[in-house]
Amino acid sequence: MRPILFDRTEALYQRLATRTLEQTAAAQRPPQALMQAAGLAVARLARAVAPHARTVWIACGAGNNGGDGLEAALHLQSGGLTPVITGLGDATGRPADAQAAWQRAQARGLRISPAPPPQADLCIDAVLGLGFHGPVRQAAGAQIAAINASGVPVLSIDLPSGLDGDTGAVPGQAVRARWTLCLLTLKPGLFTAQGRDHSGQVWLDELAASTARISPSAWLLGPGTPPARLHASHKGSYGDVVVIGGAPGMTGAALLAASAALHAGAGRVLVDLLDPAGPAWDTAQPELMFRPADTLALQGATVVCGCGGGDAVAQALPRVLAQATRLVLDADALHALSRDTALQHQLAQRAERDFATVLTPHPLEAARLLHSSVTEVQADRLRQAQALAERFACTVVLKGSGSVIAQPGQVSAINPTGSARLASAGTGDVLAGFIGAALANGLPAWDAACSAVYRHGLHADQWPGTQALSASALAQRG
Repeated sequence: MRPILFDRTEALYQRLATRTLEQTAAAQRPPQALMQAAGLAVARLARAVAPHARTVWIACGAGNNGGDGLEAALHLQSGGLTPVITGLGDATGRPADAQAAWQRAQARGLRISPAPPPQADLCIDAVLGLGFHGPVRQAAGAQIAAINASGVPVLSIDLPSGLDGDTGAVPGQAVRARWTLCLLTLKPGLFTAQGRDHSGQVWLDELAASTARISPSAWLLGPGTPPARLHASHKGSYGDVVVIGGAPGMTGAALLAASAALHAGAGRVLVDLLDPAGPAWDTAQPELMFRPADTLALQGATVVCGCGGGDAVAQALPRVLAQATRLVLDADALHALSRDTALQHQLAQRAERDFATVLTPHPLEAARLLHSSVTEVQADRLRQAQALAERFACTVVLKGSGSVIAQPGQVSAINPTGSARLASAGTGDVLAGFIGAALANGLPAWDAACSAVYRHGLHADQWPGTQALSASALAQRG
């Protein structure tokens, strides 16, 4: 058993893959052995996270998740604690292993209560597990509401009840856990959409089962290894980034992207502001070179296009799509694409020329490109990001809690870093600049997106608690 610390790449498995592993592991052991091992793992973690607990409330459901809770209760009772079990209701119709756990609980005289104990030191959430796929039924909903209202620290088994393990969606209500112990596999829904707000600290116990023959559904990003910068190199070794954006009233967005590219290690950064009255230099960052894009050779550069681009960016896009061998499209460039099928066709053709393209939409921009809604995008972020990548034959960073990186023919990745500190104007422009610098440094589109997204979020995680995060300060972290 170990905590998930985000210091390495982790495999994530959706419901179908985990069920396959579960069936294989159960078939290789005596009856009930897998559930008993799960219960023991839960009891061990409960004792570790709440060492002074005496009364433990275990809220159980009717399925195997409830069976895991019952097995945990048996182990806690053997350790001298007082488990109080709620929510069992009618025991008929339970899966075989859960029914056996129920019979063992009865034989051992475990306390079954119609209501939570008046005082508990820990709550173990065993209401809904891997099989849940909303909406939450009334009885389970009542238990979830009671857990959340109790104020008792919560350890969820496998998933916080009410959270979809495949998608991170919460179609109704869900437990807000302090800890979640995943069994057999890590589930992608814990790390994207609403998952991070509900799962707390995530732990994993593989229950001695091997995932070697099962392909991951997604990857949880680790920090990776930055490329070495050789001593015998020069600014040309690290590429040019051309930032095109900054329409009237929005020049700051383009300058933020340019600053981010500069501090993330681009060899040179050139800025084409779409505001004719925009500044011709930046006294705070004299390294930035202001040039009209039509004077630049885009073929050898990495172009970051769209930050603060307004309506004017649409006129620049045909040339950018045709000439830029490495391209990051953000913000208003994505809005222009969503309204113009000719531009969309031109974008999809870039892959045929082996041009690298990274799109960085937030959920609304993704919805526009997919002709869907934000609700649909957020309901299954992995699938929607992959759909965008396939449609436009490029790398996609679907921003948000647990940003998703997708690419045709590639298992998608979820970024574990970042926090609500990034919910501030301009931080998306900074991310576009970071990705642009990584592309200019020679990384392939997938690697550039993954490394930049991880680093962008990590800066926010490491931000001093007493200091507000601003996009301009974030850009300078590089």
